[in-house]
Amino acid sequence: MQSDARKKTLNPSAYLALVEALTAIFWNKRPFETYVRAMLKDHSELLPRLDFTFTKREVSGQLVELLRANEPRYLDLTVALMLDIAAMETFPNLASQIDADDKVAKATAAVAELKRWTAKQREVMAEHEEHAATIAESAKQAQDSRAFAQAHDELKQRFLAMHAAVNPHKRGTEFEGFINELFALYDLEPRASYVMKHEQIDGAFVFDTDYYVLEAKWWKDAIGRPELDVFKANIERKGKNTLGLYISVNGFTSDGVAVYSFSTPFITMDGVDFMAVLDQRVRLDELIRRKKRHASETGHCSLPVARILSEAD
Repeated sequence: MQSDARKKTLNPSAYLALVEALTAIFWNKRPFETYVRAMLKDHSELLPRLDFTFTKREVSGQLVELLRANEPRYLDLTVALMLDIAAMETFPNLASQIDADDKVAKATAAVAELKRWTAKQREVMAEHEEHAATIAESAKQAQDSRAFAQAHDELKQRFLAMHAAVNPHKRGTEFEGFINELFALYDLEPRASYVMKHEQIDGAFVFDTDYYVLEAKWWKDAIGRPELDVFKANIERKGKNTLGLYISVNGFTSDGVAVYSFSTPFITMDGVDFMAVLDQRVRLDELIRRKKRHASETGHCSLPVARILSEAD
C-alpha cells in the first residue's frame, strides 16, 4: 500500500512550466535530442514514443504528457528533469546563436518560472530529490558520452572530406584545425595556433606530463628519412626530455622507419591511426600511450594500430 507521501502529485502548472523550459533551453534540435535521450537513459521505453522529427515544443509536450499520464511510475524522472533544468544558469547552445541575448533571456525566464514551481512543490521534490540527483548525474555521463561520440563522427566526416580536397594549401589549413580539435577533445592541451609552411604543421601538446613537439604533413607521398632526420634534430634542440609525434597521413617509407627502429626520440601516426580513433576503435590518448611505451621498450618509432587492436581482442 502506498504511503501518503507517495500519493503526492505535481501541480499541472508545474508540468506546463517544464514544457516551456525544456523547449527554451536549446535552440538546435541535436543538443535538445541529446539531452532528452540522456535524461531518459534508464527509461528507454519512452524514447520510441517521442518523434524527434517534430519541433522541440511538440517533443517536449509528448514527453511531459507521457510523464504526467503515468505519474507514479515516472515521478522520480519528472523531478529529476525539473530540478536539473531549474538549476541551469547558462545556455551555451543559445549563446552561439544569432539574437543570442533575446534567446537567453527567454530561456532564463522559462527556467525561473519552472524554478518557482519546484519551490512550490517542495514536499514532493524533497522526497525525490536524492534519486533525482542520481538520475541527473547518470544523464550527464550519458550526455557527455553521446557528445563525445558525436564529436568523433563530425571530425571523421571532415577528415574524409579533406581526402577529396584539390587545393593542398586549403587542405593544410583545414588539417591544422582538425588536429587541434581532435587533440583538444582528449584534453591534450594542444597549442592553439600552428605555424603553417605549405602543409607542415608545427605545434606542441602535453600528455602524461610529457611535452611533445608535433609535426604533421599531408603529402601525396610517404614521408622519408630526410624529413624524419630534420624532425629528430628539431626535437633534440628542444631539450633531452622532449618527445615528438610525427603525423603523416600517407605514411612513412620503409627506409625512413628502419633508421628509427632501434633508437627514436619520436613516435609516428598515419591515416590508418586516425581512422581507428575516429571510428572509436581506440582512444587517441591510449593510442599515443601504447606507441610511446612501444618506443621506450623497443626503440622503434612505429607501432601499427592494427597490432594494438589485435592485442586488445
